Amino acid sequence: MRMLALYSIKGGVGKTASAVNLAAEAAAAGQRVLLWDLDPQAATTFYLRAKPKVRGGVARLVKGKAAYDKVIRATQVENLDLLPAALASRELDHLLAERHDNQLRRILKPIRDDYDLVILDCPPSLSTLSESVFASVDALLVPIVPTVLSLRTLEQLRDFLDERDIPCPVWPFITLADRRRTLHREIIDSLPERWPLRLSHTIPSASVVERMGLERAPLRSFAPRTAAAQAYHQLWEEVAQRLS
Repeated sequence: MRMLALYSIKGGVGKTASAVNLAAEAAAAGQRVLLWDLDPQAATTFYLRAKPKVRGGVARLVKGKAAYDKVIRATQVENLDLLPAALASRELDHLLAERHDNQLRRILKPIRDDYDLVILDCPPSLSTLSESVFASVDALLVPIVPTVLSLRTLEQLRDFLDERDIPCPVWPFITLADRRRTLHREIIDSLPERWPLRLSHTIPSASVVERMGLERAPLRSFAPRTAAAQAYHQLWEEVAQRLS
């Protein structure tokens, strides 16, 4: 079972849209995918038409006492299941901090044979939960808007991992790109030199991505021929190639 996290210290960078669309692309490619919504705002859970509630609470999940068939929800996307968020997810930091073995991979051990891929949609913070994510995943997929502030948070993430000697690969990729803007073009062109592990496919700024909130579905379900949907398809193929 491979694990990826959509993670950013900065909010508003297209993290949740990317998590949902990449999970849908992986499922369409034949992967058995579990998307775990770790963000208390529950946007991923909303997009996939589920209720933001973990049956029995997150404490039972962390302690290994949850019945997964009662907490994991099927979605309208074939091969894609959801572990929904809950406001109680705020407790995760405290609960994980109490345990010595705090990896999320351990929590999912009972269902590791049921899925080929787990994708985590993470809250925009540095915390015990985020450190547990870093220790569990095969790579962090970090969406960045081509702006100075977004690049700065990427560098802060790198410094955090280096200071704590956490060997977690970081694969940045550009979202909300507008090539009509000079600064966007300059940052996109400079990224390969500054971040050799960056993913090469860029997600454009597009109103159809905002429509996901109305359609409550990934792009491939209602707008598969749009530039944004095709960009996510290509991005997933690049990620899949790296994982293989």
